[in-house]
Amino acid sequence: MKKFAIAAAAATALTLTMANVAMAETSNQAPMQLAAGEVTKAKEATSDTWITTKVKSDLLTEKGIPGSDIKVETNKGVVSLSSDVAVTDAQKKMAVDITKKIKGVKAVSADGLKAE
Repeated sequence: MKKFAIAAAAATALTLTMANVAMAETSNQAPMQLAAGEVTKAKEATSDTWITTKVKSDLLTEKGIPGSDIKVETNKGVVSLSSDVAVTDAQKKMAVDITKKIKGVKAVSADGLKAE
């Protein structure tokens, strides 16, 4: 039984070593750099989700804006506002102003908001 355990441990160590070599050959980046890149992507996705949620909730609670009819999408801090329902120029300006005040918003595109 002891020989089997030693052989299994040796096989596991050899497999892990070979996997690390294979990964190093297929990637020009060190494993830590790859992990850091994935963490950055996850942070961006979380931040974008948070921004979208915050914009949507602020638009929903603002009187005079059809917040439930405005679609909000965020990509790397850039927020796009759109709607199938026509809004006035004043409502469009108010929606953009509200969106610009949110932390993490880099730019706002309201081209998708149809004005009356």
